This record gives sequence, C-alpha cells and structure tokens, in this order.
Amino acid sequence: MIDDLADATWDRELDDLFLRIGHRFGRADLRRRLRDYVRALLGPVGRNNGWQLAEHAGHRTPDGLQRLLNRATWNADDVRDDLQTYVADKVGEADGVLILDDTGFIKKGATSAGGQRQYSGTARRTENCHIGVFAAYATIRARALVDRELYLPKSWTVDRERCRAAKIPDERAFATKPELARAMVLRALASPLADLLGDRGCRLRPGVALSPDAGRSRGRLRARVPKSQPVPHFGRIDHLFSQAPDEAWEQRSCGDGAKGPRVYDWAAVQLPVIEDFDGERPTHHRWALARRSTSRPD
Repeated sequence: MIDDLADATWDRELDDLFLRIGHRFGRADLRRRLRDYVRALLGPVGRNNGWQLAEHAGHRTPDGLQRLLNRATWNADDVRDDLQTYVADKVGEADGVLILDDTGFIKKGATSAGGQRQYSGTARRTENCHIGVFAAYATIRARALVDRELYLPKSWTVDRERCRAAKIPDERAFATKPELARAMVLRALASPLADLLGDRGCRLRPGVALSPDAGRSRGRLRARVPKSQPVPHFGRIDHLFSQAPDEAWEQRSCGDGAKGPRVYDWAAVQLPVIEDFDGERPTHHRWALARRSTSRPD
C-alpha cells in the first residue's frame, strides 16, 4: 500500500510538472511524447538509449522520441525557466543555496557536440567525453538541478562547419567553464529562485569570478581559488595550509568515480577579516577549504 501511495504521489507531481511546461510544446503529439520520454527516463530502463526508452514507453520504434529531441520545435531554455519556477514553488526555502559544478560524460566518437579527449573529473583521467556545467538548488529538505550548459572546447568553436553539422548555433562562441557558471548564477539571480537564496548564496566550484555588483545582489559566493592565491598578512593560501597540523586533516570521499570512491584529505581554515568590495567589513566569517591527495600529501 505504501508503494501504491508513493506511485500515486509521483504521478500527481509529474502531471503538475507536465501542465506547467506543456504549453511550450505546440502540438498534442509532442506533449504525449514528452510525457513518455520523461517517464521512461525515470523508469527501470537498463540503458537510456532510444530503443530501450521507446520500448519502456510502449513505442514500436524510437522514431517518435528522436523527433521530439532532434527536430521538433520547442525551446529548452523556456522549459528551464518553467522548471526554476516549479522548484521555487515546490521546495524553495529561505536558506536555499545554489551549487555549481562541472561533470564529465564519457562518450566515444567525435561527432556529438562538444565531444573530444579532455580531462574528466568523474573518470579522474583524460577521456573522450562531454563536459557539462550544472547548477543545483538545494535546501535542508530537498535538492534539484535547475540549469545546465554544455562546454564547447575551442577545437569545436573555431570549426563552424563542424558546429553546424552538430546543430550548434552560429552565435555560440567559446566560453570557459567559469564563464558558463557565471552566466547561470546571473540567470538564477533574475529568476524566482533569487528570493530563496539564504546567506550562503552560491557555492561555485569551477572558480567563478563575478562582478562586485553581482556578488552583493544576493547572498554570498563561494569560489575555487588557485593554491597560489594570496591571503592578506599570511602569504599564499597553500603556505597557510602547509602549516596545518596532521590532526587538522580529515579523510573523506567526494563521491564515486570510475574506479570507486574519490578519497582525499580535507582541512578548513578561517581567513582573516578583510574589507568587502565597497570598503565595509563583512558580516560573515570567511573560510577556505582545501583537499590534498592521500598518496601525494605534498
């Protein structure tokens, strides 16, 4: 009975979501394929390829789902905006935080947009893969992905014919992963999520550098910095951590990779108080978090 109630709750929530975004798909057949596609992605499908998703949805071939993704007219950014409103309504809390990170997806071949040999943090090695930058909204009780950008290496953006063959718009220029993350932060600050970001504001793993105005507008921003980053009165930040005693370091995993848990040593240090962008003293303490290799602690 509990499983039946859970299934009924899922069905109601999915129907609510479909009603919110259905107007972005102009025809009834596209809306039906959208429902089938999303339900298949959430179902017990062994691999998320066209044939297996179509089979789970009860389609004879994957042609209908492929038309939805490749040739049908609808705007993914409009759906993203609807999703952000949905997340704000359903799980928004005053203590919300926006988390940004890049993720690699291993994929063979050289024709899929953005694919090439590049370093993947997920695999912890250089592989033929795609890199995506993602934004998630999280509170104490829930979390959800709310934005995404595909990283296109320069080898792609300088070859317009290759881009056109992969259906990449001509206006898409090269952007670094921090620049893509910055654009997502600014979009979030202009969305219904903006009023649901607490004092922690944003955690920006790819090392995003925002303008002072953007930084002050909502919450606090967390950024990854190089180990040579200077700290007032203390010198380089890696020198600061080199003085930490052994007991300051704690071994933890930051998630599973291709070879199992990615385990590192971690330590945190409170930074000295410095003035904010506008010359005012900050209202929050600043901390730096460092990780180091367990096999090469130097």
